[in-house]
Amino acid sequence: MKTFFAFTASLLMVFSLASCSDDDTAVEANRSTRAHQFDHTHGREVTDLEKHRFEHQFADQCVEREIRNSRNKELDRQRFSKPCLCIATFMMKDLTAKEAEKFLKEHKNTQSLRIRYENAAYHCLQEKAQAKAPVIFKQR
Repeated sequence: MKTFFAFTASLLMVFSLASCSDDDTAVEANRSTRAHQFDHTHGREVTDLEKHRFEHQFADQCVEREIRNSRNKELDRQRFSKPCLCIATFMMKDLTAKEAEKFLKEHKNTQSLRIRYENAAYHCLQEKAQAKAPVIFKQR
């Protein structure tokens, strides 16, 4: 009986504390949530040609950025071409028309592309084969 009373009292306190939040904060949070739900535009779809152009231009830009301070540019160009293409392909999958237009026509990287780049780089660079751990114990 005591545990039931303690449980009921705890629930009552939790609900009463939750209802005491600042009304302005709750209204602002609700407004912010609605803004994020409708933040994207329902414009035209990205064409396959635009996606293909984005993929190759982004990969080329990635390679050039990586070899900018390289001593052996040709060797490093070959070394970075595969990971950069992987990153560009990964990013291309969720490319929006607005992002494609900004990148291809205005030569600008949007904030969403920068965020997606970080995610794609992590994804693509994790695919590399990990070095085998040393064998400490013999397996029979």
